This record gives sequence, C-alpha cells and structure tokens, in this order.
Amino acid sequence: MGRYAIKRIIQGLITIWFIATATFAAMHAVPGDPLSNEKATTEAIRKNLEARYGLDRPVFPDQYFIFLGNMAKGDFGLSFTQQNRRVNDIILDAFPVSAQLGVLAIAFAAIGGVLLGAFTALKRNRWPDVTVMLAVILGISVPSFVFAALGQLALVNANDALGFTLLPVAGWGELSHMIMPAVVLGLSTLAFLTRLMRSSMLEVLTADYIRTARAKGVSEGGIFWRHALRNASLPVITVLGPAIAAITTGGFVVELVFAIPGLGRAFVEAVQQLDYTLIMGTTVFYGSFLVFMVIVVDLIYGLIDPRVRLA
Repeated sequence: MGRYAIKRIIQGLITIWFIATATFAAMHAVPGDPLSNEKATTEAIRKNLEARYGLDRPVFPDQYFIFLGNMAKGDFGLSFTQQNRRVNDIILDAFPVSAQLGVLAIAFAAIGGVLLGAFTALKRNRWPDVTVMLAVILGISVPSFVFAALGQLALVNANDALGFTLLPVAGWGELSHMIMPAVVLGLSTLAFLTRLMRSSMLEVLTADYIRTARAKGVSEGGIFWRHALRNASLPVITVLGPAIAAITTGGFVVELVFAIPGLGRAFVEAVQQLDYTLIMGTTVFYGSFLVFMVIVVDLIYGLIDPRVRLA
C-alpha cells in the first residue's frame, strides 16, 4: 500500500506542474494588458508598475521560473486589481465560504444519490424508477444557472405568499443563506450519482455471490446492506473525489447569482479584470485540490478493493 501511495503522490505532483505550466502559458497568450486599468499616466509610472509585478522580465524563462519557485513556496504573489492584497489572502478569505457551501452541497448530493440510485434499482421498471430517472435526466441536462434562477424565483414567491422571509434570496452569513444555494449546487451531482449508483446496483444484484447468498437463506435486507450496497458504492466513491473538489472550490455561476463571496466569484471577477496572478493562483489551487481529492479517493479505493493496489 505504501508503494501505491507514493506512486500516486508522484503522479499528482507531475499533474500539478502541468496545470501550473499550462495556466501560465495560457494567461500570457491571452491578448490584453493587466495594467491597462491602472492609472499609469506616464511611462515612468508604468515601468515602475511593471518592475513591481516582474512584467519587465522575459516571460520565458525568467517569469516562468519565478512563478514556479514562488508556487513551490506557496506564494502566488500580489493581485493586480485588489490593492495591496496577496492572492494567498484572497484564497484564504474566499475558500472557507465555498467550502461551507460545498460541504452541504456534496452531503446532499452523495446521500441523496446513493439512496435514490439504490431505491430505483430495487424498483426497476416500476413507476418510482421511471419517475426518478426522468428527474435525473432533467437534473443532468439543465444548467445550474437555470436552477439558480428558478430557486430564487421560488423563494421570492414563497416569501411573498407567507408574508415573512422563509429563506433569504441572496447573501451570506447564516445557515439559512446556504440551504437554497447548496441544493442548487448539488442537484446535477445528485442526478449523476443517482444514475451511476442505479447502474452499479443493477449489476451487483445479478452477480453470482448475490445468488449464493439468497440460496443460503440470507434475508433481502442483509443482502442489500452487507453485500450489494458496499460493492455497488465503489464506482460512486471513484467519482466522489473530483465531485467534492469541483463543488467545494465554488460553483462559479451559483455564487454569482446568490451573491456569495466565495472562490468561484473571485475567479470570475479576476477573469473579467484580467488579474493574471489571481487567475493563476486560483487555478493552481483548484487543480491541486482536485488532484489531492483524486489521490485520497484512490487510496480509499485501494483499501476497499485490494485488487486496485495489487494491479
């Protein structure tokens, strides 16, 4: 297990280096000037700003190796647009907000997806199965910003009809602000996990060891909880890592619609303002977090199924 873990960590570090290099190259290939919004009224002021941010040096290799060296130390530099703020501080302020929202969203998606998937598999081709699968197709097909707008509209109508605020329409600060954004953010993941769990459960229920358990007189409840559910959950665990990373680091559109000061909103604003350092910092942070979650899931998968680490 130790060799398997070391191998996955090395592969993860190589992936992070590739993400950082690709992001750096892409940002410097984008047309535009990160100092175009600065009040550089004279050439001297502009040169001072370029020197401060290191833009007066060649992109390759100088700026590239400076970026890699700072990244290795965990330093993503100063923001171009937010005065005297380091990218690390912006990420530290925004990530906990996205993480709180993400934890609620992934809990809603994972628990709901596993239970609905198992339930529809047990009710295969009956009306509960057909109804849930139609809802799953809808959840996968409809973009999150549509659900966000519909969720806000439903809250506005509900608050007006009740005469008091059932749940806030936007904002951040209390648990009531998180409920609707978490549901909206987790819907597509819930739909995907439901479909995946249903397919996996149907395959497990027809396996030979399930037939053997039935032949030995094991109850259906025992078969479901002790054998079917555990083995059917393996594919779900595999995709849960990337799903956790994607949701926890921020739903870009959802955070914008509900005015949530998370990492996704910071990234969108950085792209709009061409803030090189903030874009590269958030992208590398997101990529590193995604790689970390994939490694964790791989290790958990190896503990659950010894065939993985043996291979």
